[in-house]
Amino acid sequence: MPEPKRRLPRPPYNPGVRDLVEGKRAWDERANLDSQREGFGGWHERGYLPHRDSPGLTQFITYHLADAFPAELLAEWAAILKIEEQRERRKQLEAYLDKGRGHCWLRRPEIAALSEDAFRHFEGVRYDLRAWCMMPNHVHVLVQTKTVPMSQFVKSWKGFTGRQCNSILCRSGAFWADDYWDTYMRDKEQEQATVRYIENNPIKARLVLAAKDWPWSSARFRDKFGRLCVPPANH
Repeated sequence: MPEPKRRLPRPPYNPGVRDLVEGKRAWDERANLDSQREGFGGWHERGYLPHRDSPGLTQFITYHLADAFPAELLAEWAAILKIEEQRERRKQLEAYLDKGRGHCWLRRPEIAALSEDAFRHFEGVRYDLRAWCMMPNHVHVLVQTKTVPMSQFVKSWKGFTGRQCNSILCRSGAFWADDYWDTYMRDKEQEQATVRYIENNPIKARLVLAAKDWPWSSARFRDKFGRLCVPPANH
């Protein structure tokens, strides 16, 4: 008999997330029928994490490899999931990701390049990129939504790259974890702080000494004034 398929770690089911989302919907000034018809879900959830998907928002998105929270190392990260305050929990989870657990497939240049090209490909069409960084086992992207809902383009990124990367690695199964984290930017100050966080992540993780030295980050495309000039994707 074939061995039963092992369930990969995922965000814990959160029964309180539905009430949280319902409360946020009540004051969402961007929620309207027109945006809903275009596929923007506004405040919504899938049982795990709250998401806000509305046109014009600038979003800090994080997604990670399926094995970034290894089941065999549950004792290392299980306590983080019990942190009630959402912002602090995400902060601690991202700090754990920086430890580089799992296979860290994104260390391979061909995997990192393919994954980076996926979101650079539709720059200026579906969204405007503000910053990004490919870490060994996770990805940070800061992007302003335009005509395509965030849920759709993130699904597109992960679906396409998951298939292509598995082909390169001669493997099958989940490449990316199911869900993703998103935080919308309330003002320019928060956005600028998020850009610094994203582009300095390789320094924080002790992978390089200078942000521009990391080969899979938007930092390498900034001019002397700090302006981001995104070149076309390689393929």
